[in-house]
Amino acid sequence: MAVTKREEFTQEEIWLSDVAKAMSHPARIRILKILNETNSCIVGTLVDKLPLAQATVSQHLKELKRVGLIEGEIDGPKVCYCLNLKSLSKAKSAIDKLFSKIGCC
Repeated sequence: MAVTKREEFTQEEIWLSDVAKAMSHPARIRILKILNETNSCIVGTLVDKLPLAQATVSQHLKELKRVGLIEGEIDGPKVCYCLNLKSLSKAKSAIDKLFSKIGCC
């Protein structure tokens, strides 16, 4: 059995790998695109725009929210989701930093 040595990695490396894992499904990428285009969205609207069942969309939203890429606000019986711009900016900076030396080889 493999042993994970998370303490050997920085918090930023662990966080960025978690974000990358959360973004590793095409439905989640599409959800982020839709939220970016609309600024906020109710789950039903997302379900209408995706070829997935409501329960599946909710699971994808849960994962994106877990890592902080999106935020959800309860509005009566509905949940309205939007991008977490601070977290996305942090992820973009971390990715830019990770690949800052591309082209030097």
